[in-house]
Amino acid sequence: MAVAARKREHEPAPKMFHATMLVTRAEEWCVEAKSAEEARELLAHGHGHRCHLGDRLHAEVQQLAIEVGRQQTTCFAGWGIFLA
Repeated sequence: MAVAARKREHEPAPKMFHATMLVTRAEEWCVEAKSAEEARELLAHGHGHRCHLGDRLHAEVQQLAIEVGRQQTTCFAGWGIFLA
């Protein structure tokens, strides 16, 4: 037990990193309409509401902020995570 406690004392504490993510999500939206054509038109113009959040299909890091000392640096990254 004492060995584990001593080992934890020497490990660096985890740091918090902030990132801007671009996330592609498949969502289910609902709208009241008299026909499927009217519903398509309304949804295309931003009407309706989200019924279910849906699944994330892809996530891509746009930028990652790293704190060095007391200054914050922004590193741009171009990698993505496919979640499907």
